[in-house]
Amino acid sequence: MAGNVDAKIVIVGCGIAGIAAAHRLIKSGFTNVRILEATGRSGGRIRTGRLGNTIIEIGAAFIHGPSEENPVFCLARDYNLLDPEALKPENQAVDVGEYPPLVPNWFTSSGQKVSPESMNPALELFHELVENTPQAKTHKQRSWPSVGDFLKSEVRRRTAKKWKDKDKRTRQLLLGAISTMLKEECCSSATHSMEELDLVGFSMYLSIKGVDCTFPSGSEGLVSNLMSELPADLVSYSRPVRCIHWSSKESGVNAVTVECGDGERIAADHVIVTVSLGYLKKHHSTLFSPPLPAQKLQSIHKIGFGTCDKIHVEFESPWWDADCEIIYLVWDDEEGISDHVADISKNWIRKISSFTVVKPSERGSHVLCGWISGHEAEHMETLPEQEVRRSITELIHTFTGDRTITPKRILCTRWFHDPWTLGSYCHPAIGCSAQDLKNMMEPLPKRGEQQPLQVLFAGEATHPCYYSSLHGALLSGWREADRLISHYSLTSPLHLDQKS
Repeated sequence: MAGNVDAKIVIVGCGIAGIAAAHRLIKSGFTNVRILEATGRSGGRIRTGRLGNTIIEIGAAFIHGPSEENPVFCLARDYNLLDPEALKPENQAVDVGEYPPLVPNWFTSSGQKVSPESMNPALELFHELVENTPQAKTHKQRSWPSVGDFLKSEVRRRTAKKWKDKDKRTRQLLLGAISTMLKEECCSSATHSMEELDLVGFSMYLSIKGVDCTFPSGSEGLVSNLMSELPADLVSYSRPVRCIHWSSKESGVNAVTVECGDGERIAADHVIVTVSLGYLKKHHSTLFSPPLPAQKLQSIHKIGFGTCDKIHVEFESPWWDADCEIIYLVWDDEEGISDHVADISKNWIRKISSFTVVKPSERGSHVLCGWISGHEAEHMETLPEQEVRRSITELIHTFTGDRTITPKRILCTRWFHDPWTLGSYCHPAIGCSAQDLKNMMEPLPKRGEQQPLQVLFAGEATHPCYYSSLHGALLSGWREADRLISHYSLTSPLHLDQKS
């Protein structure tokens, strides 16, 4: 871009989308950029913590598809934040879809450890079905209302033939494993049940090649590296925004006014809104004046936004195999295939289908991360920590048959009750289409009206095919910055400081 641009840009939210937008704008010569952040920290849904001596991720944990196509991978590599393993060319070339090849331990609620080989038929069938969900609207005119209905009916149809020679106990275990996988899939989509996901919408998400990896010293390293390249006074912390006043009519300079929680009003040419979809769902009516256009509002309602929580548990010594990367729990007393529980207040713990083994940051540290989603996760968040700890201890005793195992410490995430996010990430709910994600990223006012690009939208729920991911959020911030950059390179050079 030629020279500096003094257009006044306010970014609402200092998560990865807001940081990415600011970074791009500053690097392109914009001199008047400011981020307003409601909390006292940067990073939004990226948050690293510690449990004992182990680094844990309270928020985003994985780089999904660590290869050249993934900008998060490229930045992490450039900032030297990755393990040598993740940088291997063969690791970047593997096309695993959504299923990184993890070494499993399987336990049943009868207190038995079963061999991974014996559970493979369930895993293989499940993965094959998820990766081949119908993508077009033509399949027998929507014979399945949702992803969950498709998976369950296909499992029943295929296993009736495939597994008919197996004894009753084996069949029940394998079907129990399918329920386990369904619950785990709910965590991937931050949904209460796979029955809440649109079958056609489900295939909008695209995977990138590479075996998922993590940030060995915490994903906040990405945030601090990006922040260190921005002016020190760019972010105003503890500055929630009460209302964004925009205008669909010609209104001269500074088309937008951002009203902060303390009553301060900030005039701007453009505002980039990066708040979570959960926050938009709850607060859109007070956050925008005039209200958002009907089309955008409909899409905010139609796209799903759910909760996926983690329960980190530390142990004195491991009760899983040395090479184990994930522990699957199979309830062998559940009738039928299901991904939610009947009486949540009594049985919420049954929604935890797996624990991933957290890579220790130092020797002698043994931490597991349990995954839970949906209404069961929301319920878990309301319980006192000692109650969660008691339930986790009981769960482990049941599945291992060893009552001497005692968790040292636990740490639960509480994304649903976080007032600034109100959940974890978005998913294609029933009736949601590609058009809804397009509507999410449409700037205000609509094209052709006066004062273009007053309000722009970024964040994971505005990316058409990488929604729910770290790279989707990052790319959406770059996209909105680029929108403004090209706007100013196309407009007359009046805004440009010609000296440089």
